[in-house]
Amino acid sequence: MTSERGESGNDGKVDATQLKSTFGWRRIFMALGYSIRGLGATWRYEASFRQEVIVGLVLTPLAAWIARDIGEFVILVAALLLVLLVELLNSAIEALADAISLEIRPLIGRAKDAGSAAALVSMLIAMAVWIAVLAG
Repeated sequence: MTSERGESGNDGKVDATQLKSTFGWRRIFMALGYSIRGLGATWRYEASFRQEVIVGLVLTPLAAWIARDIGEFVILVAALLLVLLVELLNSAIEALADAISLEIRPLIGRAKDAGSAAALVSMLIAMAVWIAVLAG
């Protein structure tokens, strides 16, 4: 039996040390690979993430046009990246919750709802930042 990141022992269980980080360049490249795989999976399975990426790709050039200085540009783009960051975390929560059980369970529902609320709050923050820069 094989896990996503390591080989199992003779008893069918994955040795947790095989999943832990090593040091040096190998660790950096492994982490980069996991991150790229996570981005790809989120893109593939989460329509909301795809929509937010597309909005970010449209708004980033607009940010360069409306920003009065580099600081405003960085703040505008950071607000967009915040939305993507929170959506990635929300997607991770949802995937883990679905892996645990597809049955309706109040605590799993609460975790999924909290992740969704966090995504909403990040969008409200991004909108507030953009409105403040545009109004300023």
